[in-house]
Amino acid sequence: MKKQIPVDFNTRQYMQPVNFELFYYNDTDLQSVAAHRHDYCEFYFFLEGDVDYHIGGQRYRLSYGDCLLIPPGAPHFPDFLSHQKPYRRFVFWIGRDYYKRLRRLDPEPTYCFDYAAEHSCYRFSTDQITAQDLQGKLLDLLEELGNDRPFRQQAAELMAISFLVTVNRLLYDSLHERTQVFENVLYLRICDYINQHLEENLSLDSLAAYFYVSKYHISHIFKDSMGIPLHQYILKKRLHASRQAILSDQPISHVYQQFGFKDYTSFFRAFKKEYGVSPKEYRMQHRLT
Repeated sequence: MKKQIPVDFNTRQYMQPVNFELFYYNDTDLQSVAAHRHDYCEFYFFLEGDVDYHIGGQRYRLSYGDCLLIPPGAPHFPDFLSHQKPYRRFVFWIGRDYYKRLRRLDPEPTYCFDYAAEHSCYRFSTDQITAQDLQGKLLDLLEELGNDRPFRQQAAELMAISFLVTVNRLLYDSLHERTQVFENVLYLRICDYINQHLEENLSLDSLAAYFYVSKYHISHIFKDSMGIPLHQYILKKRLHASRQAILSDQPISHVYQQFGFKDYTSFFRAFKKEYGVSPKEYRMQHRLT
């Protein structure tokens, strides 16, 4: 490693009151570690050692480039199979409140930890080139956290989010190695289903249950194919259908219910944002032309 970074083990098993913390460890005096758990997320990146790692009842034999996703509450500990090699790894902690704030704004940044918690699947592996790229990103973040340059915290937070995006993509790609033909067929089937069921519940959960794929998979292939999030596509389709119904002189009080809007207020706001006028004004303008 090019830069001098701290390697002493931090025995503290709790976070400071910050958004995230990052550590690099290089241990040669290996001692047993008891199973423990915490209320924050942990991303663990393995570099070297002869180690099995236990997480939530799963046991993983680790190799260079393995990534462990440890959600809150999952018990975990390393099991050293020999003491001949140094034990090297990065540990990236993400605070509970910060995680909740990210997830409230957009669930995508927390995809990896949500998936690990939901499926009890805590490890994914990377090839050597990808592992080296991850190692470089973590070193850059560690250096940024350790300097005293202006705007250090803002720069570190941007780097942390960028790193989470990288991890999410790696996990997603490892879980969805399917042919492009399959993706295109699924995308077209989803579009057709949406167009035929605009009045029904079209949440990600309901679509995932209907098509027997994960909601994250639907969300990603749809955004990749259409360029906008699924919920925006559904809203535009509902508004377009509502507009056509309004122009055919259907009662506006019935239109919003017919095409899946929960109440008139939300329909009114969405319609005016999309077309610049209220539903009634839109009908009047059309009659005048």
